[in-house]
Amino acid sequence: MGKSKLFESWSFKMELPKPFDDPKYSGGKDFGHSKYNAVGSVKKASLHAPSLRALLAYAKLVSETEAGNDTTGLGAIGHQDSTYRIAEYISANKTDCVVFNPGTGKFISGRFPNGSDHSTPYTLGIGNCSGSALLFALMPLFEEDTEFRDCLSDFKDAFRQGWPNMDSAFETALTLCDNMYRRIENAVNVGQAGIKVAIPASGNISNLSKLAIDNGSYAPTGSVYGDFSILKVGARSTAQAKVYSLGDFVAQFTLSQRTLSAREEAMVPKLPDWYIIPKEVVRVCEHAKLTTTSSQPMRNFLFRGEAGTGKTMGAQAIAAGLHLPYTLMTCSANTEISDLIGQFIPDADQGESGHVFADEELPRISDIIMHPPSVYMALTGEYDDSKTEDDVLQKLVEIAVGRLAVKEEQRGQHIRYVDTPLIEAIRHGYVCELQEPSCIANPGVLVGLNSLLDNCQAITLPTGERVQRHPDAVIVVTTNSDYAGCRDMNQSIISRMDLIYDINSPDLCTMVKRVMNVTGCTDEQETTKMAMVVRDIAERCHQTMITDGSCGMRELKAWVLSTMITKDPYESALSTVIASASADPDNRADLITTCLEKQYLRAY
Repeated sequence: MGKSKLFESWSFKMELPKPFDDPKYSGGKDFGHSKYNAVGSVKKASLHAPSLRALLAYAKLVSETEAGNDTTGLGAIGHQDSTYRIAEYISANKTDCVVFNPGTGKFISGRFPNGSDHSTPYTLGIGNCSGSALLFALMPLFEEDTEFRDCLSDFKDAFRQGWPNMDSAFETALTLCDNMYRRIENAVNVGQAGIKVAIPASGNISNLSKLAIDNGSYAPTGSVYGDFSILKVGARSTAQAKVYSLGDFVAQFTLSQRTLSAREEAMVPKLPDWYIIPKEVVRVCEHAKLTTTSSQPMRNFLFRGEAGTGKTMGAQAIAAGLHLPYTLMTCSANTEISDLIGQFIPDADQGESGHVFADEELPRISDIIMHPPSVYMALTGEYDDSKTEDDVLQKLVEIAVGRLAVKEEQRGQHIRYVDTPLIEAIRHGYVCELQEPSCIANPGVLVGLNSLLDNCQAITLPTGERVQRHPDAVIVVTTNSDYAGCRDMNQSIISRMDLIYDINSPDLCTMVKRVMNVTGCTDEQETTKMAMVVRDIAERCHQTMITDGSCGMRELKAWVLSTMITKDPYESALSTVIASASADPDNRADLITTCLEKQYLRAY
């Protein structure tokens, strides 16, 4: 039977609820299939007792709500912002409170016996909980599908009329149960209709405690149907991060009374007017400042997230809030420890020009391109009409090598040590963003940085100098371990991070606001359509394992800017979001058909 805990074989053997408890309605049927049953070979459809109980409870709740009747004792369906779906499912002298996160597919649930303030664990399995409460909480998600919504309308009509035609009602219920089953069990292959559900193999759902309810961690911000009795609408009492304007944020979290030089002042980031300060950035600045006088100030932070979610902009905002210079290092597969702590490089001539030879003695590229023979004559005193650009460039190399040899013979070869941006930040007390260290192929490289990440420690440079970490030095590591080429970060590095934030992709509304602020686009309706396409493309790539590209905020911004020029969203999409999502022509064709053309059709 099913693959998930919600649809294990034992759940199909449960007694069906009235009025579907007639034996003729049990077992698999060759009709009543959902359209999603057609993925692969068509299989039989069956009534599923837990699904049917959830459908009956939902139909009754919706019908009574729409009729304006009292819904006490019928449960409730709602949401907490755009993060959670929340429900109370009432049956047999108990109330099951369910919180579902559509992004992760995870449930949190607690079973409250009538008259009790304390929850008991919700364990899915034979002899325990059947899963009806979990399916009840998913009903608004199921209703986002046209087939389910149409069949549910027929189901509710039959319910209100007292089931006048049970055979017809049975076939409708069969299609609904099959729709629910296929969209959960085959979520990856049914596209956007799929509902990802993640339930532990043990069947033990994370417990929703009374304490979590009382402190407002889980509280509906809106009720769609019914009235919540245990979970209180709008009862969230957790502390919220203060919303900062740029004027109230910049330089408001200084770590010391130091005075920056003119060069350092120029290195402090200037935040654009459109930028909205994320709460993660505020939290980092708060922790950095308020722990300054402690024995272990918090100075190492990690941002993880997809490309375009604002990690680098967040690191720059941290520097602006702390009023510290900002430096940046980007890692690659070939990065070695010497690339991070500094290198010896040949020293150039220290004369007045600062170069081995004076730039003004050399011809310009434009001169070489316009007439190579004339430039060749200027270099050699010999005019030859057959001389080409390559001949001129070769002669320039000969002259440069010759002059360098003379200089080295005169003064000998000199080398000097150069600080990397990371060492510069540690030495002088700056904010350094270390980008994509998980790309580094040699796992021992980052381990070599442990002494740098430890507060109040020193590192010995190749010159023999020991550099003590400045007390103001802040390191912000930004990475995405899901991208090609990235590896798991060493645990010793993770353990040295004081705060770790997963920067999630913004919701649709935030995407639209950010892009409109950045691009200056004023058409919110059109930008919303484009954001929906980008979201659909990203989801499609995830479902079909298209991993050779990227589609996120950066691509959306490029698409909007291009559309402002071309006035044709379809044309601009092909060279921005579609082209960026994959290099494979078949993949791009699939994304155009399944995602782009849902909102835009090619203009002929």
